Amino acid sequence: MIKITIKRDSKQYREFQVCGHAEFDDYGNDIVCASISILTISTVNALDAFTDANFVLDQDEKRGLIHLTFHGEMDHDTKLLMDALVLGVQSTAEAYGTDYIQVIFEEV
Repeated sequence: MIKITIKRDSKQYREFQVCGHAEFDDYGNDIVCASISILTISTVNALDAFTDANFVLDQDEKRGLIHLTFHGEMDHDTKLLMDALVLGVQSTAEAYGTDYIQVIFEEV
């Protein structure tokens, strides 16, 4: 199962973590894992290329881990990209179910 944890305070996103493998299908054919990976990696790349967001990224491909922590204030573009990520992972979770994806929101 892929576990996605999104942490935010009353003003902005603070961090997110994606961990695990969906095991929807065999390695190389798992469209659920591929979908979440594309959403996550594209968001990280867009944050880096198109915003001035200050963040730290930790990743481990074998464990299926991406953990991104924001530092400082979040601008409009950064929030928009994070909103798009949340929409994408929630839509994917709704389409494939909680056996494969769990999305958790935490207030910090």
